[in-house]
Amino acid sequence: MNVIAAATFWLLAALVFSAGSARAQGGPPYLTNDPGTPGDGNWEVNLALMPTVSRAAATYELPQIDLNYGLGDRLQLTVEVPYVLQQATSEPTQSGWGNAYPGVKWRFWDQGEAGWQGSVFPQLETGASSLAQLRGLAETGPRWLLPLEFERKIGPLDFDFEAGQYFPEHGAREHIFGLVAGRSLTPALELDAELYIDQATDALPHYNLLDIGGRYRLNNSFIALFMFGRTLGSDRAGSPQYVGYFGVQLLLSHYGTALMPATGLRGN
Repeated sequence: MNVIAAATFWLLAALVFSAGSARAQGGPPYLTNDPGTPGDGNWEVNLALMPTVSRAAATYELPQIDLNYGLGDRLQLTVEVPYVLQQATSEPTQSGWGNAYPGVKWRFWDQGEAGWQGSVFPQLETGASSLAQLRGLAETGPRWLLPLEFERKIGPLDFDFEAGQYFPEHGAREHIFGLVAGRSLTPALELDAELYIDQATDALPHYNLLDIGGRYRLNNSFIALFMFGRTLGSDRAGSPQYVGYFGVQLLLSHYGTALMPATGLRGN
């Protein structure tokens, strides 16, 4: 882990945790996931704009669609797919559907709010059309992603950690590591800090992302999501410099809209 990135994360976390009760949660708007699931028969729908700015181009996932359905209390079905707009210097804007991520999350370890929680979240990054790949809007697929997520409250603080690896049919393996920590400032507002590391073997991507963000509960069914971050110590061509997430989370139960906790599901 980059020493500067780690030190900066803990500084931000200390500011976030300076008072009040802690309740960190991964999932949208963050890249790190947590072990949370929507609950039996419940839906979590995340719709967002996700800009990614690098030296070579600016990419906007608009919309980024993330659908999640609960099967029982510990299982979740997920499918995520973005519509991508890409702007490069002196090039016309390209657009098209990117890679989709269907998957299943299983929370295999649950000691309650004050104990350990753990999940496994296998996902398949599907292939995309040849035209989308040619335009640079999607990656060659398929690739399997196998991550583990853990959550634990330590003293007044709550942490979410994720580690995983992409297994491609062709090309380099890619490792991901994520850590989210945060607290609720009010019953409606939660703020968090995240450190996310993405490293491929002898290939791109290779970057450390530090970001801050939060959730604001608008009512029983709608939660506003926001995040903004910058990569640290990376000048490699094609690596992102700035990443954001601005969207809304819709929470539904099989009885209609219902008050449900924001749950941690994968952000792209």
